[in-house]
Amino acid sequence: MNVLMPQLGETVAEGTITKWYKAVGDSVAAGELLFDIETDKTAMEVPSMAAGVLREIRAQSGQTVAVGAVVAVLAQSGAASAAETAPRAPEKTPAPAATAEVSPARPPPTGTAGQQSPSAASPPVSPGTGRAIDPYHGLRTPEKNFGKAMLPNGARITPLARRLAAQTGIDLATLHGSGPRGRIVAADVRQARPAGGAVNASAPLASPEASFDQIKSLYTGTPYRELPVDGLRKTIARRLSEAKQQIPHFYLSSDLDVEALLRLRKEINETGANRVSVNDMLVKAYALALREVPEANVVWAGDRLLQLAHADIGVAVAIPGGLITPIVRQADTQSLSNLASELAGLIARARERKLQPSEYTGGSASVSNLGMYGVRSFQAIVNPPQATILAVGAAERRPVEAPDGTLRATTMLSVSLSVDHRAVDGATAGKLLAALRTLVEHPLRILL
Repeated sequence: MNVLMPQLGETVAEGTITKWYKAVGDSVAAGELLFDIETDKTAMEVPSMAAGVLREIRAQSGQTVAVGAVVAVLAQSGAASAAETAPRAPEKTPAPAATAEVSPARPPPTGTAGQQSPSAASPPVSPGTGRAIDPYHGLRTPEKNFGKAMLPNGARITPLARRLAAQTGIDLATLHGSGPRGRIVAADVRQARPAGGAVNASAPLASPEASFDQIKSLYTGTPYRELPVDGLRKTIARRLSEAKQQIPHFYLSSDLDVEALLRLRKEINETGANRVSVNDMLVKAYALALREVPEANVVWAGDRLLQLAHADIGVAVAIPGGLITPIVRQADTQSLSNLASELAGLIARARERKLQPSEYTGGSASVSNLGMYGVRSFQAIVNPPQATILAVGAAERRPVEAPDGTLRATTMLSVSLSVDHRAVDGATAGKLLAALRTLVEHPLRILL
């Protein structure tokens, strides 16, 4: 039985094995922990789905593996693994080392003691096809992330080459790979031209980026330290670039009088019940505003909109190396104390990178709060497929004109609403912001 790297969320393409609980030859019971993995979003323990003996480990601790790849082989007690009994092609003399593009998601597997590494010999041939199959990948990459990782003719494509081809309208079937074993790499796509010699106007063009050497040459003589970019930062960079390039944003701003809200929060916290924060009350108010303006409680789904029955609010949380947005489900129907308790738990697990995929995927809208850093106002980037995100600044005392024409001091809070214009129009967004202002300035409605 092959043990595969599990899929942990729709946008997760790879994971890093951080710990093995078993060694080769150990007996494993169904449900017993087998290994730990960490992705750019979470870390979790993976149990065995069946009982048996661990015959082979193909991905060692610290190795990053693509989703669906075979990481181990589990056999019944006394049975030989398929990997041990499968015929192997004769060994070939290693070719001289050559410079080639290597996918970072698939480092060479390390063989266990007394075993030959899978990469040390030619892969077995699939019966009836005559086509070499890499034993490290027992499962084909699913059709996502800009297309399949393998063409019908058996040629593999690196993730970067797939993205460049999709963005420039190039047919990968027309290319001949220059990478290892005929793999199509980014250089092959860059040298090619779309059919007809013109770029597909309907496909977004990849913006040219300066290479590392070009950037480094600008700082010759300037002291610096190179910092590696981990998987989380790469994911943030990719998703935010796509969101900013592909989503037609527009922004609405408003100043909210939070004097009454602060008084109510003080009274709640003095009762000795669960303490609530200003952010908890704003998340609740935003969820209720979305319920009052249901045409804004939508997500963009390509050729249609999904209008959600409840307001599931994502809350941006800063973690080492980036941020993640756990989701408070049905925030519009929860009591304020329950919402505060649930959000506190989500934030704690997010900072420990222990969130489950179901806790950070989906959602109606998001809230991003930088007020604790003294930021007065800012504009956030919409988190697709959501249609809105509320950016919250710092509360500050300001003079305002009273109804009788005199000046009085009160506490004001600046918020900005970023909106996906494909899903929500300006008038609808204005109604949403007006509903939020009413709830914040009359906060007893939040408790009802």
